[in-house]
Amino acid sequence: MHRLLSMKRLSILFLSIFAVLLAGMFAYERLVVAPGDRCEAGGKWWDPESRVCAQPISIAEITGRPNPGERAAASAEKNRELVAIEDSLAAQKRARDADADRQRAALAAQ
Repeated sequence: MHRLLSMKRLSILFLSIFAVLLAGMFAYERLVVAPGDRCEAGGKWWDPESRVCAQPISIAEITGRPNPGERAAASAEKNRELVAIEDSLAAQKRARDADADRQRAALAAQ
């Protein structure tokens, strides 16, 4: 009697299917999962839909604001600018008041 699926053929079929599935599993790990793990290990963001490894950007870099560590220095610099502006405005007001007093004295002398 000649059988189509003998024990030898079944074992070869099972081993070949097992080898193909095992190769598929390793290929999936290597081509799909590993890039995301490598990207995240490098401190970047992995997008699985578009398969893009992106460098995170701070909002401070986009908006041009100082980084949180530099905020105190930036705040002190802004305060110095405001003090300088207030001083110049006060000097202008004193000059304007002095000119008005001089003009009043000139009018009173006439």
